[in-house]
Amino acid sequence: MRERVTIRKTWLSEKNDNVKHLFAIGTQNIELENYETLQSEQAKFKDLLLLPKLRDAYGTLTKKVSQSFQRIYDLYDFDYLLKVDDDSFVVLHKLLVNLDTWEAKGYRKELYWGFFNGKAQVKRLGAWKETEWNLCDHYLPYAVGGGYVLSYNLVKYIAINADSLRLFNSEDVSVGLWLSALANIERRHDIRFDTEYRSRGCSNEYLITHKQSTESMKALHDHYTMTGNLCSKEFSSRMSYQYNWTVPPSQCCVRKAGMI
Repeated sequence: MRERVTIRKTWLSEKNDNVKHLFAIGTQNIELENYETLQSEQAKFKDLLLLPKLRDAYGTLTKKVSQSFQRIYDLYDFDYLLKVDDDSFVVLHKLLVNLDTWEAKGYRKELYWGFFNGKAQVKRLGAWKETEWNLCDHYLPYAVGGGYVLSYNLVKYIAINADSLRLFNSEDVSVGLWLSALANIERRHDIRFDTEYRSRGCSNEYLITHKQSTESMKALHDHYTMTGNLCSKEFSSRMSYQYNWTVPPSQCCVRKAGMI
């Protein structure tokens, strides 16, 4: 709950009539006291997407995304969906401006927008190990899970076909696989999405930055509100890359110094 409170007070605090935010929470088998607390929170904020058929745990994240997409498709009309972790900070105004620019250019392709990885090896150990992946020795290209954007028809496809789609431990890998066979998709790799498993640092160009504590979210929000810049000091802790779509995925992603 602390993360939700912080997000509401920071990057979601600027009201926008064109944006509907939802916090997805599985409620299967939760204690009555916790359920009543969620109901009180829902009555106050009306921004919880409660999933009664989901037990909320790390091992059910892919089910959570799938069920969330189904519920959102059933309940709402929308153009784009931003899936973002609760430890990601979003510069929402800039993200929306970029979507407006995309719309204004009249692109006819569906949008799959994030920071893509095409050469990730299949995990065989740890919390995210995949025992059922037998397609190849690497994951198919996917936008990493700290935050990514899907246009309406891509969410619709996943929602309608959810019962027939294979579920893997990593939700971002699963989404990449589900969409891999579809035509007419613009896979837009954007280095302004700092959405990998650890942050690459801080850049005033970032639209999303992942792995933020509640304290760092408050600091980022305060500094951005006062100065219009995200960072009190820009720095890089990890090199980035531009995705090369002209070569095989195993050669896609060469990290280079000097890139945000």
